[in-house]
Amino acid sequence: MLPILLCAILSPVIHAHTHREQQPLQPDLNRLVDVVDVSTEPWTSKYGAQIDLGYTGPLSFSHLPYTRCLDDGAALFDIGILGMPFDTATSYRPGARFGPFAIRSGSRRQSARGYTLTWGTSPYDLGAAFLDCGDIPLSATDNAKAIDQMEAAYSTLLARPVRGGVTSAYKSRTAAFAKDGKEHPRLITLGGDHTIVLPILRSLNKVYGPVSVIHFDAHLDTWAPPAGAQGQERITHGSFFSIAADEHLMTNTSIHAGIRCKMTGPQDIAHDDTVGFQVISTDDIDDYGIARVIEKIRQRIGDSPVYLSLDIDVVDPGLAPATGTPEAGGWTTREVKRILRGLAGLNFVGADIVEVAPAYDNADITGIAAADIVHDFMAMLQLDEPPLPHVTLGPDTGDSPRILFSVRCKLRYANGRTDVGKSIRRPLSSLHENLAECNDSGMIAYRKSQRCCVELKISETGERGRLV
Repeated sequence: MLPILLCAILSPVIHAHTHREQQPLQPDLNRLVDVVDVSTEPWTSKYGAQIDLGYTGPLSFSHLPYTRCLDDGAALFDIGILGMPFDTATSYRPGARFGPFAIRSGSRRQSARGYTLTWGTSPYDLGAAFLDCGDIPLSATDNAKAIDQMEAAYSTLLARPVRGGVTSAYKSRTAAFAKDGKEHPRLITLGGDHTIVLPILRSLNKVYGPVSVIHFDAHLDTWAPPAGAQGQERITHGSFFSIAADEHLMTNTSIHAGIRCKMTGPQDIAHDDTVGFQVISTDDIDDYGIARVIEKIRQRIGDSPVYLSLDIDVVDPGLAPATGTPEAGGWTTREVKRILRGLAGLNFVGADIVEVAPAYDNADITGIAAADIVHDFMAMLQLDEPPLPHVTLGPDTGDSPRILFSVRCKLRYANGRTDVGKSIRRPLSSLHENLAECNDSGMIAYRKSQRCCVELKISETGERGRLV
């Protein structure tokens, strides 16, 4: 009885004490001090601003501004980075829930210094306002709920007004084919296993109707759900496209790129065709070349609104090992990036990169590759056409400038004749003398040397050159 009696006696005291401690603190206005002028302090006066280095600071993609966009209705953007940490519909190795973190970590060396020779520009110079919108807090135990959460979040951000650019270079990209005739933000999504594309396509369908899909992957992902599967069990990272086709979320003009998986037989390709896809295999790049691969993708998509989904396992596992279902014999990172460059100018409504599972990585090489591909997305989504290829010609000899020939220049002679569709061979000095016309975005830097010749293939879209 004694312990009970003591509790009865002490409980009011304990309760009162706890209640007093929970009272909110009131600021003592008399003790407030003036804001410190940091410019007079030792650090700032000597070293300036406290900037973030490539390996320091909060983790956002490429050190972009970061906010939880779902909570912040005032945060406007044109292109957002959104993480979907989901991996509970995988068939082999899980771990892609850590993909958004790994991709952001792989982007740490990237910054506002975004110009590359590959694109001939920086994505930050093309006008769009970028924002890292953080990750969706997804259920890790209920797939049906998680998929609904992804759809709700994506639809929320898709319905937000756009920022409308940060420079005059910004262009409207989606209003022409949106159902409401309005410009909508575009999202680059960091997966997550490939199942995330199903809720994304459901969200896009509300705004654009059925869209085409460019699907980079080692696997078809159009397999019918397993026989006897019911409800949520039907939806996996290998069946989501089949489900999307059943829901009429895609056009019949979608295309795979990089396929090399094992199949049951030709019937898998026959079923894939009913889902609305054509297939470019990994081997096609060797048989027909990159230019032909790009051409076939662009022909297939045409002018339709298109969504691009890239599974990191399209890259050979020797170069990107951190993925759940690796397949030997894939494309190189460089080949994938080159194809992406050739797709600029299509009517993109969004893009993703999925299946990065960093537990299987080595020295962060997969995360770094994925981050660089996202950087390509950022430029690709904003250009009217692929950047025309440039070449560096001739040996680099000391202080002489390297020969950089812009492909935007067409060779026009003084008499007005333009060489189109033929190969020409000229000494560089002669070539430069004959170059009488070049558009505003073209440039030529050259080394005068009769020993160095250039062979150019002139076409209606520009020149390609190589040292001969």
